[in-house]
Amino acid sequence: MTRLAIALALCALCACGRGGSTAAPPGSTAERPSILLVTLDTTRADAIGPDATGVETPAFNALAARARRYRQAYAAVPETLPSHTSMMTGLYPAGHGVHENARYVSGATPLAAERLHQAGYRTSAFVSSFALSRRFGLARGFDVYDDTLPAGQSERTSRATVDAAIADLGAAAPSAKTARFVWVHLYDPHAPYDPPEPYRTRYKEHPYLGEVAAMDEQLGRLFKAWDEQVPGPRAFIVVADHGEGLGDHGERQHGYLLYQSTVHVPLLVAGPGVTPGTSDTPVSTRRVFYTLLDWAGLGAEHSLRDTADEPVLAEAMKPFLEYGWQPQVMTVAGHHKAILSGRVETYDLQVDPSESHDLGSGAALPSGARAALEDYPAPSAAAARAPENLDEDAKRRLAALGYVGATAAPVVRRDAPRPVDMAPLFADMEAASGLFTAGAYAKAIPVLQKILERDPHNLDAQLRLATCYSSLGRNDAAVDAFRKAAAMAPDSQDVRLYLALHYARTSEWARAVPLLEQVVKESPDRLTAVEALGALKAREGLAAMERGDTPSALADLERARQLQGAAFRNDLELGVLYLDARRFEEARGALDRALAAKPDDPMALFKRAQVSVVLREPDSSARVEAARRKADATTRALIERERLFRQ
Repeated sequence: MTRLAIALALCALCACGRGGSTAAPPGSTAERPSILLVTLDTTRADAIGPDATGVETPAFNALAARARRYRQAYAAVPETLPSHTSMMTGLYPAGHGVHENARYVSGATPLAAERLHQAGYRTSAFVSSFALSRRFGLARGFDVYDDTLPAGQSERTSRATVDAAIADLGAAAPSAKTARFVWVHLYDPHAPYDPPEPYRTRYKEHPYLGEVAAMDEQLGRLFKAWDEQVPGPRAFIVVADHGEGLGDHGERQHGYLLYQSTVHVPLLVAGPGVTPGTSDTPVSTRRVFYTLLDWAGLGAEHSLRDTADEPVLAEAMKPFLEYGWQPQVMTVAGHHKAILSGRVETYDLQVDPSESHDLGSGAALPSGARAALEDYPAPSAAAARAPENLDEDAKRRLAALGYVGATAAPVVRRDAPRPVDMAPLFADMEAASGLFTAGAYAKAIPVLQKILERDPHNLDAQLRLATCYSSLGRNDAAVDAFRKAAAMAPDSQDVRLYLALHYARTSEWARAVPLLEQVVKESPDRLTAVEALGALKAREGLAAMERGDTPSALADLERARQLQGAAFRNDLELGVLYLDARRFEEARGALDRALAAKPDDPMALFKRAQVSVVLREPDSSARVEAARRKADATTRALIERERLFRQ
């Protein structure tokens, strides 16, 4: 069996779990509980609940007393969208394909809400961050998907989200026999940390904990309404999507590493078939999916109501996908944890919860855990390319949340650095991305240069540096930076694209055309290249038209129209060229499109009248009269000299 086949089999195995379920069989439709799923963004396991220190979370503690609390729960990936996708699909990212924020959940991947909706549940969701906007694919199956954010903002407070959820609970409640599935996502603890009063003052020295405490207050409001307003049997899950580094192992926030601070998360489960108490069995949050299906009567296997033990996996592929650093995979089995990233680190979490003493690759691990770790597949190079269909508003909103994707697919190399060894650069990476996205190119240049001194094969940083020089008009420096990028990655489509975009803004714009033609030939759905090539072909066509080269002008403008589609704005010129080439039917079509966009354009009316007379259309006289009536100084003289109009 090939390594790929083994990896795919592993994904299927890990998605299914092991062993038979001990959960109670599903009851009748009338007995199914309504289910509340609350996901807490960026919440460390040690920052909330009975074992937390330095923070008071009475609402969560009260829920924990009613629930089974999993003290060894792990996120599938320390980023918002991919982690939630694992919870909503039951798959690790290697199975559902979403390894980073700003990606898209495939419509072919079944979601929990779809399954519950088909089973008769009323489904509603209330999310607090643009990272979970409906555009990214998780809205499928929800009757209500409330991703409303304040104007111009990328997130909303937990109070605002809970207000919306409570209003929905109380509005036109369905029959008591209609079970509900409600998902509420709270985002407060995400950076920057700015808790409301009184938590700002109370946690002045630890604003992150102030955010957690403020969120806990809203959690209490939500569950009070849930208990009071939802009839019949009820169940709930409270879980974090990931934690926060807070400086542990050199990571301030999350997404770069796989240490406990960012993957160890709180998890509470309560409902039919769940005995309150605590569990120290390691579990993955992807099992939330199976637990929802279990309560809905759609199959009990792999549910968290089952105590089945299995190796728990997680990945952190952001550094690999954006910078070409070593891919990272983690497994937890029993009280041992191993991280594979160039080499294997092993920790005994029972005696070393802070992961300060690496036992090395020779430490004993269960055979299943080691196989799962080694056979977990890294994403392909195609997955590394930044999404092309994010508009500028989406990029701005994601940047406001600290999510700025890479410019290009990375240079993948065997001797790539381990992300933990590059931790001193994390802050610079975030700063450079933020400055670049904000258009502060002059300020970004020294930060990017610092990154490249430490990581000279970082293609993303090199291309951003070249683009900064280009945007500032420093053409010689830009070309030199692009030359270095091409040396790093001779076959990189991204280098060709960004070099072409550089030439397109200079007097050497014609040099961009063959580069863009090559990119579009290789990737016809690459919108940036398609749009740039369309604009340049239109520019070439107008230049040829000015020279009187009708065949070249027609070829260029036809290509521009093919590329630009509805965005094409040169139908008038195209119609004039068709008329000059005596291609009258095509001239009529082009001029009709021009008039649809600008009905009173004098030149378009004049040329369309000419075509009408040549084609002997019944309304040609009316068209000539319309051209006379709407004429300007230029077309008035042309109309008076036009012999066709005297016939």
